[in-house]
Amino acid sequence: MKQKIAIDMDEVMADALGKLIRMYEEEYGKPVNMDRLRGNMLQDAIDPDHSHVIREYLFRKDFFRDLAVMPDSQAVIFELNRFYDVYIVTAAMEFPDSLGHKYAWLQEHFSFLNWQNFVFCGDKSIIRTDYMIDDLPRNLAVFSGESVIFTSPHNVEETRYRRVNNWQEVAAMFL
Repeated sequence: MKQKIAIDMDEVMADALGKLIRMYEEEYGKPVNMDRLRGNMLQDAIDPDHSHVIREYLFRKDFFRDLAVMPDSQAVIFELNRFYDVYIVTAAMEFPDSLGHKYAWLQEHFSFLNWQNFVFCGDKSIIRTDYMIDDLPRNLAVFSGESVIFTSPHNVEETRYRRVNNWQEVAAMFL
């Protein structure tokens, strides 16, 4: 029987942060200070008067449809899928309009994965796999298997979990 790996979508497979930064910089004409982003969520690293707009961007109907694919994620997940049962686990319930767009994005960029292995949820504590790769410490804290944190600027100070900085490091860990 194959071991199971749960993989988060946003900031692990899909570059949501990159799109948020581009949207903010285009709308406000101010570059995001990447030093302020270190250890903070984007809304905490920009002008406090603008912090509410980041969440508003996430609620836009088409926000999740055209996110860039994280470098090397397709090739590595393709290989992982040969040796593990791979599940894509994304907290889509917070942004209800995202469900269809996230599903279409997965079908477009990861068509080799079975749709039955897509889990759209709110609370990741229900996930029972051997491993979970996620960028949010709060999701890893409630996970009962082995947690692997995928580096994103907001989690660089986190030390409780095994860390991978990119998909090549995921490959080195699991393949």
